[in-house]
Amino acid sequence: MGIEIELYPQRSNRRSRPLRGSYGHGEALAPVLARLGPGEGRLGRIDPYRDTALNEQDAGAALAELPRLEELADAPSQLDAVRDLGRMLADCAATPGSWLLFVGD
Repeated sequence: MGIEIELYPQRSNRRSRPLRGSYGHGEALAPVLARLGPGEGRLGRIDPYRDTALNEQDAGAALAELPRLEELADAPSQLDAVRDLGRMLADCAATPGSWLLFVGD
């Protein structure tokens, strides 16, 4: 199970192209996100089996949840994945109208 992350300049549709994506950390990120309780903050809403979208406001709010995720990471690869997620969240929060799409398995 893995989660890929794509940053879009607007709400994505079938023809949208992402501004950038994170594809190398999905296998390490999924178990860390799964350790959050259901609905625990913005990041607790991410479903590893389905696509989940966050807008720029949600992404900005989720940045405050990163220290909790760092605590839940129990391997260097998971910590790297959380830091990569942080970069994607920050980019989304700084880009008006943008969306992050978490692509689940």
